[in-house]
Parts: sequence; structure tokens; C-alpha cells
Amino acid sequence: MERLNPKKILAIQFKYFGDTVFITPALQAIKLHYPQAELHVLIAAEMAPLLENSTFIDKLWAMPRKRGKANIKETWPLIKSLTKECFDRVVDFGGNDRGAIFGLLVGAPIRLSYREHKQGFIKKIGYTDTVAIESLSYVYAQTHLQLLAQWGIKPKNDLKLSISNHSAAINAVSTIIPPNTILCHLATSQVKKEWPLEKWYEFYKLARNAGYSLAFSAGTNARERTLLADFKKMDANIIIIPSIPDLAQFLALISRAKLFIAGDTGPLHFAAGLGIPVIGLYAVGNSIRSVAPHYQAEEVVVGDDCACFKSAELDSKPTCGSPNPCMDGIQPQQVFEKLQARLATFA
Repeated sequence: MERLNPKKILAIQFKYFGDTVFITPALQAIKLHYPQAELHVLIAAEMAPLLENSTFIDKLWAMPRKRGKANIKETWPLIKSLTKECFDRVVDFGGNDRGAIFGLLVGAPIRLSYREHKQGFIKKIGYTDTVAIESLSYVYAQTHLQLLAQWGIKPKNDLKLSISNHSAAINAVSTIIPPNTILCHLATSQVKKEWPLEKWYEFYKLARNAGYSLAFSAGTNARERTLLADFKKMDANIIIIPSIPDLAQFLALISRAKLFIAGDTGPLHFAAGLGIPVIGLYAVGNSIRSVAPHYQAEEVVVGDDCACFKSAELDSKPTCGSPNPCMDGIQPQQVFEKLQARLATFA
């Protein structure tokens, strides 16, 4: 139900990188519905570069954290500063205990989030208004927009993912890849979500022979860097992106790409939020159910069905035990044809 127009709203998201990208349509919807209200956003410090320059946010609050650990010494000054803002409303898009605690401590009289089947005590006292999560879309961006209907904000399907670009960081990465390069991200957080290197190489040869310029990236951890080095051994001419631990610079790198291809959902959402055309390589159950529906058919290549789709236990494991892993079902020719079709749409 619609209530008095708020003067200050605090939006909270304490989940992961991709989750931060997916709240941006909802943040835009809040600002459009309440243009006179100050919109503040509270996220983990490592996510801050995603939203630092967003035009629809009035103030960004970055909370230092270590996953799984609470540090009262670091967070208490932040909480004290937040309480002084006198927020009228809080919406927690993460729906977790930490967000519920922050919402309660900042003292806003209206605190909105999701309601699960078994709601814990912290969430019961942390939120004044809740919406049953099972009644909403399983597509993350739409879920957040539908949650806001509780405040009389009508879901808007035309709002896009939108994250910050960092013009200063662009200078730092300007020499790493030339213009019109197709950037391919090889690695993911789970091995079972990775497309085999042999198939990446076959795709690389198809694209190279067609005259396309490609470069390949991965994360900063040792396993992903080794994967990238192994790929380089297949052909000394392959362009490998050096390790870029600074998120703002990595976003700037993506923003220079002509098109972005990945099986890793986080970087893929970064590219989409930056307005870069994408192709997502999907096969694992959770990715298809919760993420891929956000993208159009021309932006997704899907592998074969396998055990990961049929067992919640297998779906949560980092490796796939199927003799025919789902990612193996994606063929280089499929990805190459999808690439040609995507490039043709904005040539």
C-alpha cells in the first residue's frame, strides 16, 4: 500500500557482484517514483565501483566486510553515521540477516524485504513489510521490481541493468586491448561452469579466420591464471589479458570491448550493465533458472541437460559428476554463429 512520500530511502544489498548489478533497475524505479527523495545505497565495499558514478543514486555507502565474519569495530561507525540520516524507508534486496539488522539499527519506520517460508527471528523483527519470495519472479531483476510494488511502484520492464563506468580507469587499460576487440572470459568460480579449453580454442580459430580480433581474460586467483596460461600454450598468438585486481579498471577494460563472451555470470552482468553486447554460455541449473531468463535468446548459448539439472545436491557442488557434462554440449560452431548474428545486429 502506498504511504506518505519519503524524504530519504536506504536500499541495501549485501550479496555478490552479480546481485549488485541486478538491483540497478529497481534503484532506477525508486528514483523515478520518488524523484524528490534522496536515494542512498548500502553495499559491501568491494562492490562499490559498480555503483560509484550512478546518476540515480544520491549517496553510496560502502561497508568493509569479510565474508562469514562480523567486524563490529569497523561497522559500528558506519551504523552510527547511517542512523543520523533519519531514513524514512529501507528496502533490503538481499533479504539476509545482515541486511535485516542494518535496517533495524538505522531506525527507519518502514523496512521492506522478502519473506521466506521459514522466516527467522532476526528477519521477523528486522522488517516491517515483507512479500513472499515464492510469489515473485525467479528472474532476479524482475524480483526486485516486483518487491517494490508493495510501495506502489509499478514494475517497469524497460529498465535496464546499469552500472558505473570509470573514465579515469579507462586510461590505465587503454593499451591492453585494441578497439573492436571481442573479449572472452574463460574462467568461472566453479569448474563445472567452464567451457572446455579445447572448445574455446576451436571457437578462437573460427573467429580468427573470419577476421575477428579476440582477447581472453580470467580472474586473479592462481587456478584461473593457470587456466589462462594453459590456453596461451595452445597458440602463442592468443592475446591474454594480464591480471587486473582493481574492479574499476576491469570494468573499464570491459567497456572497451566490442562484445563480451563468458560463462561466468558476474563479469557477464558487468558487461550488460555497461551496455556492451554479450553472449552467455550457460548450462548449470541455477544459471538457467535464475539468470539466463534475464537475457534474450540471441544473447545465450545453452548446453545439454545433465545430472546438474536433476539433483539439488549435484547442483550445489563445484564439479559435475556426469559422464557428459552439460558445458560439453556447447559447440564452437554454435558460439561462432551466435557471435556473427550478434555483431550483425549492430553493425
